[in-house]
Amino acid sequence: MYRSVCTMSRFYCNSSGLVPRFLVVCNNSAPKTATLRYVSSSNLRCSSKTSTPAPSGTAKDKITPVVDNFLFSSIFQGWMNGLFQQEKEQPVVNEANNTTPSVTHQEKEESSVDEAKNTTPSVTHEEKEESVVDVAKKTTPSVNHKEKEESSVDEAKKTTPPSAIDLALNSVVKVFTVSSKPRLFQPWQISMQNECSGSGFLISGKKIITNAHVVDNHTSVKVQKHGSATMYKAKVRMIGHECDLAILEVDNDEFWEGMKFLELGDVPKLQEEVHLVGYPCGGDSISVTKGVVSRVELKEYSHSSTELLTIQIDAAINSGNSGGPVFLGNKVAGVAFEGLFWSDGIGYMIPTPVVKHFLDCIEEKHVSFGSMNISYQTMGNAQIRDYFKMSKDMTGILVNEINPLSDAYNFLKKDDVILAIDGVSIGNDSKVPFLNQDTVDFKHLVSMKKPSETALIKVLREGKECEFNVGLKPVQPLVPLHNFDKIRSYYIYGGFLFVPLSQPYIDGSDMCECSSKKMPKKASEQIVIISQILEDDINAGYASFEDLQVKKVNGIEVDNLKHLCQVIEECSTGFLRLDLENEKVLILNNKLARKANSTILKELKIPSAMSDDLQPRQVNRSRLVSPRHSKKNN
Repeated sequence: MYRSVCTMSRFYCNSSGLVPRFLVVCNNSAPKTATLRYVSSSNLRCSSKTSTPAPSGTAKDKITPVVDNFLFSSIFQGWMNGLFQQEKEQPVVNEANNTTPSVTHQEKEESSVDEAKNTTPSVTHEEKEESVVDVAKKTTPSVNHKEKEESSVDEAKKTTPPSAIDLALNSVVKVFTVSSKPRLFQPWQISMQNECSGSGFLISGKKIITNAHVVDNHTSVKVQKHGSATMYKAKVRMIGHECDLAILEVDNDEFWEGMKFLELGDVPKLQEEVHLVGYPCGGDSISVTKGVVSRVELKEYSHSSTELLTIQIDAAINSGNSGGPVFLGNKVAGVAFEGLFWSDGIGYMIPTPVVKHFLDCIEEKHVSFGSMNISYQTMGNAQIRDYFKMSKDMTGILVNEINPLSDAYNFLKKDDVILAIDGVSIGNDSKVPFLNQDTVDFKHLVSMKKPSETALIKVLREGKECEFNVGLKPVQPLVPLHNFDKIRSYYIYGGFLFVPLSQPYIDGSDMCECSSKKMPKKASEQIVIISQILEDDINAGYASFEDLQVKKVNGIEVDNLKHLCQVIEECSTGFLRLDLENEKVLILNNKLARKANSTILKELKIPSAMSDDLQPRQVNRSRLVSPRHSKKNN
């Protein structure tokens, strides 16, 4: 028996996502006989061992009246109720399918047709139609379409989780910031005010999370709710520049009316779908962008140059998205904070382990991440592993240098091989297992420790294994990674501007990066350089000395900028000698240099020759009262 699809009718129900489909299937040999079937898939495929000839024009003419005479409204109602009943019975059917031997669809269909031939008497099309309608009426209670629609909507509300936009409307805010910061190369000046905007979201405790770079160097911070024109004044309670996160608070009960708090979830897996919500540039309303997780790894945060765990997503992160939540289901999986401007579809978010670590530091009023304060190399070469007596089942990293100011300096030595941390083996590529399906640099385990905590370090030293409990308190590097929330220190003498070297200064100049890799020999040590030479006759011929390090002043080694300032101010000799890097020497007449200094400051309208932190402490003489004076007052 050959079958062919002659026509297909679809009925759509607005109250449900279910779309029943009906097919009129006819027998070419008896075109007046038609069978009404329900098709559950929208992808309809007809297959047969032999090709099915198309119905002739006469056959089509005979089928058309039959199709037109169907009572679709009645049949549709019966089939809709049957469909809901089918969904309820589906688990039972699935269980039966698991225990019943597999039978192909074609075999089932042929068996059903043969059985129908043997047991069913000939029935006309009209009798079939009336029978179907009668069965539908007898077995289905009378329910109108409106009641069905309301029931379907209620059921959908109960089973469907809230979407990202539903969660965000009363929990994501727009952040407006006015900021001003000292100039990098004229530290006595403040730059013009700058206005920017970002995003933030609410968490329990009436806190708003946003990015640190959104409120950095702020003079004013305000937040705005979705659908509201009112801007509420906010206060920055805590800021963590290392992890690029900040906490805002709003002291206004009106702001919190109707607002909802979001929950922090877990780290998403690769290829899981996430939704980014925020207020990016290009419009004023809230925006939702969909993407998937592409990569999980340690990455250097552009705001602080600190290496922390990062998740890469392919959702667009534009200016204004910073600080917005990234949803995985109905929970926050991370905070959007940066993207690659030279590449499309590459954005990064701060994952919840970093966010939770930041929140734990709020009570301690100091945000910090653990660090071993060492430099190391990987052990991918078999010969280097053999040289350091590593067995075949050993993996680890080789210690090159240890910061003298760190706790690790008291336990570890150069050429130690670190095998494991807290019982977790470190691979020859410095990676450790992560999320049971991926790996991440071992520094992630260290960074998630609090500075007051220790880690159990397993070491291979000269072929012998040993373990140490090492403190993980981070040490200020010789070249600071950033200057946030600090006064820009400077000192001017003879037109020479002296400043401590920092990573932002290196990034903004043509200096070599090699200085940033050096480790300090003692606490509070700084690299002091000549940042600028303010032109005057006193410094003629020294123009090429810019960006050079000052190593000695009159033979005294310079510890930091404050020490340099003190030595020069106390100098009473006729000449001042400064020994610079590359064996350069700078000589100034002390008396003439001081005189020229006053003229330079006046002409350039520089308020002081030194920053406030270098000013000598003034003795408060108002409390010193002579006994005679006190008696008169009595």
